Amino acid sequence: MAEEANTILKTGTTVTTGASSSAAIAIPTNKGGTIRYVRAVALAGGGYVKFGSSAVSATANDILITTVPQILCVAGCTHFAHIQASSAQTINITPVEG
Repeated sequence: MAEEANTILKTGTTVTTGASSSAAIAIPTNKGGTIRYVRAVALAGGGYVKFGSSAVSATANDILITTVPQILCVAGCTHFAHIQASSAQTINITPVEG
């Protein structure tokens, strides 16, 4: 059986969503100091996240982050913003090596 594993060597960023879009937050870099992939997961429920520049703003039409971890390619992006789905949620964004 083939196994897909992701190497995580640095601490991520944990945020709490609110009813309006957050300010832009720097995406944590991997051990090499670069940003290419991140692992995104919600503690419970879900929230929306958008990746982009330091001017990024999230809406309810952006990427839904749930309790199922997702590996996302965010190459070319430097920041992310978040907004709650229906109530405040905790979302963790962690850099993935590779």
